[in-house]
This record gives sequence, C-alpha cells and structure tokens, in this order.
Amino acid sequence: MMALALGALAIGFAPVFAAIAQKPEYGGYGPASIGFYRVFFALPLMWLVLWAAPGKAHPAPRREKRPTGLLALAGFFFAVDLVSWHWSIKFTTVANATLLANFALLWVTMWAGRLFGEKIQPRFFIALGLAFTGAFILMDASFQLSPDQLFGDALSLLTAISYGSYMLTVKKLRETCPPQEIMAWSGLFAVPLMFVAALASGETLLSSNLNGWVVLLGLALVSHFAGQGLIAYAFGHLPASLTSLNLLLQPVFAAVLGWVLLGQAMGGQQLLGASVVLGALAFVNRPRRAK
Repeated sequence: MMALALGALAIGFAPVFAAIAQKPEYGGYGPASIGFYRVFFALPLMWLVLWAAPGKAHPAPRREKRPTGLLALAGFFFAVDLVSWHWSIKFTTVANATLLANFALLWVTMWAGRLFGEKIQPRFFIALGLAFTGAFILMDASFQLSPDQLFGDALSLLTAISYGSYMLTVKKLRETCPPQEIMAWSGLFAVPLMFVAALASGETLLSSNLNGWVVLLGLALVSHFAGQGLIAYAFGHLPASLTSLNLLLQPVFAAVLGWVLLGQAMGGQQLLGASVVLGALAFVNRPRRAK
C-alpha cells in the first residue's frame, strides 16, 4: 500500500511537468512529444536496474520462457493510453480528459473477477461510488459535456480502456515477472509506437532550451520510472480491483500539486471532492476485524 500511494503521488506530478514543458520558455513541447520523452528518457535506467538486479528485488516463480507476447501487449496498451490521453486534451477539457480516463478502474473491476478470480465485496462498490462522486466534485468546476468535445471525450474513454488493459496485463505478468522486467520490456515496445505518434502530431521534438530538457527528464524519472515502477510492484501484492481504485489518489495529488507548484487555486468545491475521494479510499482500505 505504501508503494502504491507513493506511485500515485509520483504520477500526480505528470500533469505539472507536462504543463511546464508546454510553455514556450521551456521549449513549447506538444502533448504527444512529452509522452514520448516520458518513456524514452526512463528506458535506459529501467534496463540498468534490470541488468543490475534481474530477479533479486522480487523473485518470481520459475517459468519456462519470458512471456514476450504479454510484455509487448503491456507496451502497446501503455503507448495507446499515453497517446490517446495527450491527444484528447486537444479536443476536450483537461477536466474531462482526467475524469473520463479514471473510468479505467471500472474496466479493471469488470475483468478482475474473470481473469484473477477476485471476489468483489459490497463495501468495494460503496467506496467506488463515493470515490467517483468525489472525483466528479473535484473536477466539476471545469467539467462540461458538449457536442464539440465528443471526439476528445471518446479519446479519453479509449485512454481508460487502454490504461485499464495495461493494468490487467501488468497484474498477469506479475505472476511470473519482477516489476523491473515488466517496466524495461514494456517500455522497449512502447517507445517506437510513441515516437511515430509524436512525429505524426507535427509537434516540437527538439529544442535548444536546456530547462525544457530538465523538465522532461524529471517527468521520465519521477512519474514514469518511479511512479509506474512502484505501481507495477504493488500489483504483485494487491488485488487488481483494489489497486486500480486506490489510483484515484492521482487526480487528488495532481490538484494539490497544481495548487502548490503552479498556483492553480483550490476552492471549497475542490477540497470537498478531494475529501470525499480520500474518505472513500480510507473506507475500502480499513482493516476488517477477524471473526
């Protein structure tokens, strides 16, 4: 649970890094380019960790061969997740993109029982409803439904399905793979797809601005290497449904970090929404007394 919370906090920095990298004084990078560098800059460190400790950090059960197909599938889902989310921001509001993307936990919950035999308890559904209510309150100030934004909203839902599928694939891989192997190989498969998407977007890929490179490096190390790595570790120890629900900490952390680092004000409505989300997660994670 500590690894999951720290991972959600690290990913909460992603919108902050992305917002800074898009400013002209930091290179003016586009969303697709930022997503590409997020994975590309983290990849060498992932492989260094895998080479230094291929199975020492968390030994996996014996297996006959590396599940290359599943690793490639994880990379594919993650690439689609990042590309579709970054592109959705162009066609809808950030609030819509963030809130709709969190429907990934519904996708995970729907498949967790079938794929992993998880039994979903009634209190989980209560917490799920409360958490979504809190997330909606948190984003409601800028959330809006409009015919002009349907394409962007559809991309946000594609983000939810692809990210949920990525989490389910990671959960399956954790049965035989340590987290460092999953991150290294899935990143290797994701980078070429994201590079093509960045080229197709026509956005800035190179800049002489040193500050912009530092921001992109921070995004790669904090949000991807540390954040996704910790979450991949947590998937080996927690049910997929519970893990995905706790990742609703991400928009809460993102809102707080935007307030602290970017001066984006948090009013009473945002504080209420964040409190409801945190209360729902405290409710579902509280230890149950033994009979």
